[in-house]
Amino acid sequence: MRNELTENDIKKMEEEIDYRISVVRKEALEDVKTARAQGDLSENFEYHAAKKFKNQNESRIRYLQRMIKSATVIKETAAEDEIGVNNTVEVYYEDDDESEEIKLVTTVREDSLLGLISIESPLGKALLGHKVGDRVLIHVNDNLEYYVVVKRIDKTDDADDKIQRY
Repeated sequence: MRNELTENDIKKMEEEIDYRISVVRKEALEDVKTARAQGDLSENFEYHAAKKFKNQNESRIRYLQRMIKSATVIKETAAEDEIGVNNTVEVYYEDDDESEEIKLVTTVREDSLLGLISIESPLGKALLGHKVGDRVLIHVNDNLEYYVVVKRIDKTDDADDKIQRY
């Protein structure tokens, strides 16, 4: 994976890191200390739950830091009539005779169930730079390809998109 992120992705990740370090970490450590004071640790569910939460928070901080450190920053701009990052696009699947609205996003925001498609996926890569009316070949692998037609492009942004959990 190439780990392409926008400046806004990095900003949101840094904000989450700051929050997790300054707020969540302190609360998690206090919860562990409080649970530890309750006695026998071998049967202390609160202690084990508090430790697990603390460790998950630290893991999330490390994950976000790694993502930022290894990121290639990409621009969100595309020509007014071309598909770019964070654009919402209506595509027509010829084989299925169906249309679908999708939004092209960076990998850390993808969620195919919500129609958020990574620009690093076969569909996302193929659509970038195309215009309304273009017939685009989507090459998934050596055994699977299909065509879509670009029906509409809406210039949208990522202000409301969330960074995925993992």
